[in-house]
Amino acid sequence: MFNRIKFGALFAGALAVSTVASAPAAKASEFINILTGGTSGVYYPLGVALSTLYGKGIEGARTQVQSTKASVENLNLLQQGKGELAFALGDSVKYAWEGNADAGFKAPLTKLRAIAAIYPNYVQIAALGETGATTVADLNGKSLSVGAAKSGTELNARAIFGAMGMSYDNLGKLEYLPFSESVELMKNRQLDATLQSSGLGNAALKDLSSSQEITFLSIPKETAEALGAPYIAGVIPAGTYAGQEADVPTVAVVNFLVTHEDVSEETAYQMTKLMFEHLDTLKAAHSAAGGITLEDAVKGSPIPLHPGAERYYKEQGLL
Repeated sequence: MFNRIKFGALFAGALAVSTVASAPAAKASEFINILTGGTSGVYYPLGVALSTLYGKGIEGARTQVQSTKASVENLNLLQQGKGELAFALGDSVKYAWEGNADAGFKAPLTKLRAIAAIYPNYVQIAALGETGATTVADLNGKSLSVGAAKSGTELNARAIFGAMGMSYDNLGKLEYLPFSESVELMKNRQLDATLQSSGLGNAALKDLSSSQEITFLSIPKETAEALGAPYIAGVIPAGTYAGQEADVPTVAVVNFLVTHEDVSEETAYQMTKLMFEHLDTLKAAHSAAGGITLEDAVKGSPIPLHPGAERYYKEQGLL
């Protein structure tokens, strides 16, 4: 379970990096399929960066990046052995371990193992400026896309609406669409707002803000407090997107890299080690990776660490 701590403290820090060639090669020759999300989100470019690192740094490894509907689908695929590494939101990981059927998990996913807590996802709700909306409460009677049904993003949306005393029934129209499709509808004035849970600098929202006048809706810190762990209060800093002149309070939830128990200890060790030795590569792939720190990697996981990841953290003096 996550501990409540101050947002700034959780994600501060930096890590020195080295070259891929310096990493010792794993003896395992396992196939590594990396489960990500939509190509316009943050998971996908980071997955591509990891795939490159692992392909070069793990001897005999064959890597692949798979675009998916993100958290819920990724965790179910891991349980079925159809992936070796996946990105997922912390609340989805918790629901998966518990077997929460309403969240999309028919039974507890007991094969899941953690590699690392990584960067936070920020809930970013963008509305067309012409709607006049500035807060979530202003979405009453308006159309909103909340991501694919029972995706990690949609689970975030449900939780936030509930904490604010609202429901989907308050909306004029509800859509379950991927980030990029939601943006296209907004460009064509067929949708008022989109809720997207991702790292800052989301490509779809950058595209939207560069072509439309939009407003990012505020979510008060009291909502994060009402939700409790794994949600925390966060801020979308001014200037993150074109035309965004002020900080916007919102809620955030930590992402995790997850694997399963059948992945070899050596492969999991190398996946963990290579990521932290090459954070510069991930940051070059997407700025959201700036929120990844070694110090926070073992904090708040709702599932057990994989023995390979545990070995790396013990070497680093974290366990």
